[in-house]
Amino acid sequence: MTAVAMSVAYVNGQRQGRILEKPFGMGDTIKRETSPEFSAKATPILDIESEIRLAFSWAKTSWDAPPVQKMKDLGLERAKIHGWQDSYVFTKAMGEMVINCMRGDIPVVTIRPSIIESTYSEPFPGWMEGSRMMDPVVLQYGKGQLTGFLADPNAVLDVVPADMVVSAMVAAMAKHGSTSNPGMHIYQITSSVVNPLVIQDLAKLIFQHFSAFPCMDAKGRPIAVSPIKFFDDANEFSAYVSTDAVRRNERLAAAISNEKISRSLKSFCLRSVEQAKYLAKIYKPYTFYGGRFDNTNTRELMVEMSEEERRSFGFDVGSIDWEHYISDVHVPGLRRHVMKGRGRSTEPQLGAIP
Repeated sequence: MTAVAMSVAYVNGQRQGRILEKPFGMGDTIKRETSPEFSAKATPILDIESEIRLAFSWAKTSWDAPPVQKMKDLGLERAKIHGWQDSYVFTKAMGEMVINCMRGDIPVVTIRPSIIESTYSEPFPGWMEGSRMMDPVVLQYGKGQLTGFLADPNAVLDVVPADMVVSAMVAAMAKHGSTSNPGMHIYQITSSVVNPLVIQDLAKLIFQHFSAFPCMDAKGRPIAVSPIKFFDDANEFSAYVSTDAVRRNERLAAAISNEKISRSLKSFCLRSVEQAKYLAKIYKPYTFYGGRFDNTNTRELMVEMSEEERRSFGFDVGSIDWEHYISDVHVPGLRRHVMKGRGRSTEPQLGAIP
């Protein structure tokens, strides 16, 4: 019997450089690894039972803040104390620790994909349900609502198509399910080492796509886009999106004499500013990320497969043509399956999307 655990590559927290496929031990703390200048007293050992008790105690005392927001704030605070970006990857790491501690003689396959986006080929190119991590930014940009973002243009955004993640998972299950070799077997389904997608290259591809196939406004006019501006300071970005929203609102209001519609447009612009700030805040740990995820185990798994198996269960992220995937597969799929025709475009029925 083999157990399979679904994790995420960013469970590695604030580790930098080349990050290997290695399991967590109970009590591991990223802060102690990455900040040797911190003393043992300044960086406590991660005690999962204590973290659970703390969360329960905070949940019972919610008089000074809404319970949901209070728990979010607590999770972020505890994650950063121990060296993780947010509560999502922090709790994923604790989950891996618990599984590794309790597995006994049962082989455990832990799958760590990075940012999962639309399918590369199966069941058909560009399929997805709902927007994933980078998609709200792409959609707002294409609709002319976001012209800049808080990101390092030279950083790498680690992206993998959903069908490659599934194929790698099936292959890992087949390998370890036929053996009785106990252990914690880590597979990082990632692209940042073997086929990095640089953020400024991604932005260029998105600009080229929406320039060639623009979204349409409510009157059927094409929405023009310009190359995205990058910011490394949150305050500068906040000031920029606020100023940009005011300008857009003034242009729209000047073309409309109806006061009620003008008020609605102003309200919409204000909401778009808050949305942009929110996205920048939660994505900042990933748009300035300095780690690269090694996927040696995953590549060796593919080497062990027969030629027929490799054709049937292809998950070679090194073979991804990013220009084709972003321009001809992912963004058209995003517009078809997530926008569902909203913000119509001049885009033809591309061959990659049946």
